[in-house]
Amino acid sequence: MKQIINRTAASLLLLAFFFMRSDSIQAQAPKVGVSVNFQVFYDNLSPYGRWVNYPNTGYVWIPRASVGFKPYSTNGHWVLTEVGWSWVSDYPWGWAAFHYGRWNFEPQYGWMWIPANVWSVSWVTWRRSPGYYGWVPMGYRRDNDRYNDRWDFVRDRDFGRPDVSNHYVNRSNNVTIIKNSTTINNTVIDKSRNVTYNAGPDRADVEKKSGKKYTPVAIKENDKPSQKVVKNKLDLYRPQVQETNKDGKKGAPKKVTDLQKIKSPEQKAKQPAKKDNGKKKPKGKPAKN
Repeated sequence: MKQIINRTAASLLLLAFFFMRSDSIQAQAPKVGVSVNFQVFYDNLSPYGRWVNYPNTGYVWIPRASVGFKPYSTNGHWVLTEVGWSWVSDYPWGWAAFHYGRWNFEPQYGWMWIPANVWSVSWVTWRRSPGYYGWVPMGYRRDNDRYNDRWDFVRDRDFGRPDVSNHYVNRSNNVTIIKNSTTINNTVIDKSRNVTYNAGPDRADVEKKSGKKYTPVAIKENDKPSQKVVKNKLDLYRPQVQETNKDGKKGAPKKVTDLQKIKSPEQKAKQPAKKDNGKKKPKGKPAKN
């Protein structure tokens, strides 16, 4: 009887150790593929732009950008991943605004990002023309692709370059290029996330045109909002995003800017410099003898 008790006690101790060890390993493991809600966008993008309540759309985000800013065009480049061409941005908020949601353009306010909960390597429309590849941001409830000046085109030999932004074709040529172009439909179905998206130009075609071999980089999920290429891996944050929290309530930005106070970077650049009000600046105290 004593032996049975001892064996039982030993088994319980071993089982307890197992659960303690399991909890420790689980606690130390990075939280990848975590489920969050729109609050992750509201909180993480606030330092880099302003949230406004846009009519018939809801909360949209307008980045503090320089003149000439354009999504999927400024400060970034295309990287071939295992699931298609991904736009890797130099902006710290690129993990969100170039992989979730859509972009609309308003002349008065500039480009504005409308959040959504589905992840993709990019949300753009692709075209190819003899000698060129081109893309334009997908819009929300409107089309950007019907505006010729919103497209970016590059020579097909320059498409995969890290400095691709230095090789954009002058947009005055877009009308001619688009007339001779066809849509690229390279469909990828991601069953794990229940999403279908366009992976961009065919790898073999890009290699043929550029004379360069491309090895697709693996996607490594990170548990912090970021994205960067490290040792042939795209290290990024791509959580499963829900529109509401566990209580079924929608989040909101902590600070919402009045839409009337928003001006596009181009409008700000046209504003005249502040004039001197005519008041004389106080002179310093005379030195004592």
